[in-house]
Amino acid sequence: MINLKQIAKAYATAAGQLPVLEAVDLMIVPDDRLSIVGPSGSGKSTLLHILGLLDTPTSGSLEFDGQWPLELDEAAQARFRNEKIGFIFQDHCLLPQCTVLENVLAPTLVGKSDAAAKGRAQELLHRVGLTSRLQHRPAELSGGEKQRVAIARALIRQPKLLLCDEPTGNLDERTAAEVTDLLLELQQEAGNIIVVVTHSKTLAQRMDRQFAMVNGRLEEAQ
Repeated sequence: MINLKQIAKAYATAAGQLPVLEAVDLMIVPDDRLSIVGPSGSGKSTLLHILGLLDTPTSGSLEFDGQWPLELDEAAQARFRNEKIGFIFQDHCLLPQCTVLENVLAPTLVGKSDAAAKGRAQELLHRVGLTSRLQHRPAELSGGEKQRVAIARALIRQPKLLLCDEPTGNLDERTAAEVTDLLLELQQEAGNIIVVVTHSKTLAQRMDRQFAMVNGRLEEAQ
């Protein structure tokens, strides 16, 4: 279970504090599929980054399976993030100098050794249809193939929480639908939580619970 209570975030500007999030409460249970929509600048990505320990709220608390990761020091947060959370971004964030297989294995190179990682990476790449691309580099892949690599990389550590920031934003309609189908299929098999931030109503409606950021607050669709 993940529980956010009274999460607020404000940024310092020359004109004073700029509030982005105001008293956001959210409880997420195992196997949840959530989407968050809202205009640019509404705070949806900020909330995603706080969930992923990539940003720190101005106030509020975050409980994750009985732990309080916001109270950890930077190194401990990094370990927690690496072990518990997977990320998929709009622009893939693949390492251009590394092969497809090496990109998927990258998260396993931090922290404790994982002897089974290579086999798991190969199996994930088989599942996403890239068995023939293991030794290719990102520049040799299509946009849809790059996002499939990103999905495999996000799942390699078997995270409890999968965070997706515009995962289909750079894809055409057909490829976006294929990537969404694949993402949800793998998420269901793994039994992890998925939270998607998107401008796409089509993608948002594929999730079981749908939210919108409105004036810094999170509102669930009824």
